[in-house]
Amino acid sequence: MSPVQTPTQALIAKLRRRDQVSDDEAAALEDLLEPPRCHPAGSVIIRPGERPARSTLLVEGWIARFSVLRDGTRSFTQLGVAGDFIDLHSLLMKQMDHGVLALTDCVTAAAPHKRLVDLSQTHAHLTRLLWLDTVIDGAIHREWLHRMGTQNALGRTAHILCEMEARLAVVGLAGPDGFEFPLTQNELADCLGLSAVHANRTLMELRRLRLISWQAARVRLLDREGLVDLAEFDPTYLRLERAPV
Repeated sequence: MSPVQTPTQALIAKLRRRDQVSDDEAAALEDLLEPPRCHPAGSVIIRPGERPARSTLLVEGWIARFSVLRDGTRSFTQLGVAGDFIDLHSLLMKQMDHGVLALTDCVTAAAPHKRLVDLSQTHAHLTRLLWLDTVIDGAIHREWLHRMGTQNALGRTAHILCEMEARLAVVGLAGPDGFEFPLTQNELADCLGLSAVHANRTLMELRRLRLISWQAARVRLLDREGLVDLAEFDPTYLRLERAPV
């Protein structure tokens, strides 16, 4: 993997998209974290039922939150990229009701819950920004649930590509030349509630319509307006505008 620079770089970029973050607040975020750790692709970073004593920031790579039935049937309920706390809610929920899987090689840095509690007592504004981050997590889950129940496969696939481009752009990982999208078709199918075969056919249709290109795990939106229209994508739930909290 490429060397990790500043563990909080992507997180601060994301928070500053929504509000001001002072140098003091940025330093406080750095002080929260333990040294970075590496996780190989395919490893489970957090298991369902665990009671973490720390919350984990994704510094580099892609993760999926997942739930599994007794028969092994798995679904992904959210994707995470650099700058995302993958279990910030564990500070209050205590026990995890889902797991977190490394889809690629990942680097994480953990914030002990004791430090997060102390931060809440000394940096009220920063605490509100982190609270907003967990609220947006919930909004993403609601959006995925709504799409799963109401939208066809083509629209759902278009929507997840629009969402990930928007989220990656905030942390400097998407631009005019596209963005990395390293999911296998099986993993994409787990996000969409489809079979791998159906997911493959859907991607082929998006290519046929010349809405996207997808080569070597890199996606480019060839017709962004057309894809947004097909997806009925409204980024309101991602809270991308700057408004003080």
